[in-house]
Amino acid sequence: MLSSKDRLEQLSDEAKRTTLILEKAERDFIDRLIKEGKESGIKSLISKMINIYRNLMIYGWTFPGEYYYGISRVAFVNVELINLLVQNTPKEAWYDTGKKMGDILKVSMDATLGVDASKQENWEEVFKRLCVQGFGFFSLKDKYLLLKNPFLNNFLLWEGIIEGLFGVKVEAKTSVSPLVFEIKPDV
Repeated sequence: MLSSKDRLEQLSDEAKRTTLILEKAERDFIDRLIKEGKESGIKSLISKMINIYRNLMIYGWTFPGEYYYGISRVAFVNVELINLLVQNTPKEAWYDTGKKMGDILKVSMDATLGVDASKQENWEEVFKRLCVQGFGFFSLKDKYLLLKNPFLNNFLLWEGIIEGLFGVKVEAKTSVSPLVFEIKPDV
């Protein structure tokens, strides 16, 4: 059993205390997020911010609102603008457009993360990256790929994206979020 002194020494090796001085407007903003239930506390908010910074390599940020992640230029864009592009794409092209998007994402994941998205052992890392980039929350359950809160609700487009990115054949089981795709066995 560790003594109090030993535990304190062990803790000081693992965690360091940091003081953060915030402007009044910044603190008011954080307090409002906590009060509205959007954040559970300042520590979790700062941890989340650091995680996003680390995962997006946001230190490559260039104002206004864009950054480069490996070979990909990423920009914040309104989902409504993307939906407008999709709506003005002929319906018969949605799957093929998604497939091309998935192919591009696959190259981006390989170049930036150094992982082959077609290997299922890498999917968890790819899921995390897609989530951080705003694509939605992916999870795998047996032979089903689930997608919650996708930035696009077009299941045909997602079918193509998933097949292009992960190199598998899927069949959509739902047409609205949460989207469920059955992974088909190799033939």
